Amino acid sequence: MKISCQMNNRLIRASLALFAGAAFLSSASAIAQMPPGGAQQSSPSQQTTPMPQPGAQPGASPMDQPSSNQDPNGPAMMMDKAFVRKALEGGMAEVQMGQLAAQKSNNPDVKQFGQKMVDDHTKLGDEMKQVAQQMNIKPPDSLSSKDKSTVAKLSALNGDAFDKAYIQNMVKDHKQDEKEFKQEAINTSNPALKEVVSQGEQVIGQHLHMIEQIAQKNKVSSK
Repeated sequence: MKISCQMNNRLIRASLALFAGAAFLSSASAIAQMPPGGAQQSSPSQQTTPMPQPGAQPGASPMDQPSSNQDPNGPAMMMDKAFVRKALEGGMAEVQMGQLAAQKSNNPDVKQFGQKMVDDHTKLGDEMKQVAQQMNIKPPDSLSSKDKSTVAKLSALNGDAFDKAYIQNMVKDHKQDEKEFKQEAINTSNPALKEVVSQGEQVIGQHLHMIEQIAQKNKVSSK
């Protein structure tokens, strides 16, 4: 009986030792599988990816993305281009008719005004050409058919007849030009064009005031 009890005690101690060893190994395995610091890492499916902006180019930075409010073929750009072409044509006509006035007129006021047209519209035309280049507009190399006809009619006149026709034409043209420049200054969103148009509007306003005074002084109807 004493021997049997001793054997039972040994078996119990051996079983306890095996149970304790198994528990230790299980805890060590669990600790080894945890990430450093004990933090739980998210799976690839849990990671968020920024959504691309509508119309964005893949792989391009935000600064390289196209601007949604600029359309080189939009109606606003087409109107700006049409205005620039017409302004350049009109400026060329003002210069040529101013040269005629400076050469042909016997009236000092008309001669002086004609020379001012040459100087001011040459300068304004040069500034407009810089804007035209930025907008990929080829400056016209000849007058419109209407301006060619006007220049031809003035070239055939002399003396008082020339002065009267030239004054009437300048009043009419500058009234129309002032209206168009004012409207373009309001409509355009092109900063460079707006600056030149605003300057041109002031110059044209001065010209209109001068030629209306000349018409009144020389009793020439401006209607």
